[in-house]
Amino acid sequence: MWGETVVNARYRRESEFHDKAFSEGTRHKASKFYSIRESSMAAYIRAVEAHCTQKRVLEYGCGPYTYSSLMMARGASITGIDLSPVAISQYVRQANRQSERPVNGCVMNAEALGFAAHSFDLVCGIGIVHHLDLRRSFSEISRALKPGGYAVFLEPLGHNPLISLYRKLTPSMRTVDEHPLLTQDIKLAEEFFENVECQFFHLSSLGAVPLQNLCCFNSVVKFLDALDQTIFRLMPYFRRCAWATVLVLSRPKHSPVPAGWAPDISAVGE
Repeated sequence: MWGETVVNARYRRESEFHDKAFSEGTRHKASKFYSIRESSMAAYIRAVEAHCTQKRVLEYGCGPYTYSSLMMARGASITGIDLSPVAISQYVRQANRQSERPVNGCVMNAEALGFAAHSFDLVCGIGIVHHLDLRRSFSEISRALKPGGYAVFLEPLGHNPLISLYRKLTPSMRTVDEHPLLTQDIKLAEEFFENVECQFFHLSSLGAVPLQNLCCFNSVVKFLDALDQTIFRLMPYFRRCAWATVLVLSRPKHSPVPAGWAPDISAVGE
């Protein structure tokens, strides 16, 4: 009982934090760092595009943002879930403005998906997994995926001491429960997927953040991105110090579906 109370308190904190963040724009201060993410975002989009054509897709912890138009252009059917009702309301409005076909949005716990086993060909998300209990999350993603399905995520990493210091100095910008991924977290995914692939991004390119208002900014970022990829290739140890990783998980190891289990969608977006 105590354990369940602690877990439910975490869900409540996450929902309340993100309701406030998405309604009041409290994450605006982080936008200066997101300005250097072009290479990691491009890698994420390429991986999503590679596996979404004519597929059933779950945008996992979608927030108010969506790549539904990109995926629908390839014939995908999209469902988005998030613990935040504010996020889902914004997600559905934005997605339906971008596409002639409706997008489903559900207020749902990502650690307890209300979908039958083998429901999706692709599960994807940005900055979501590091908010979750990874064992529960990976298990649910594996269960929800079809045998040939893929999961694609863009997530922050937690080994770089300077980035960790910045996070400690700016606690109001994040929830107390989030945990940027460590090496052992990525290793855990191997318990639920046969294949776990990682691409790493943003080490020296973080140094370009103060230059974002200069005309040379884009050129500097591209140069430093290329330098980072050389460093990661020649000195693999430094991959752990990257800011972000694109995870591609495939060949799910499906867990048995509990007897009597049935889908339970808590709320559906308008």
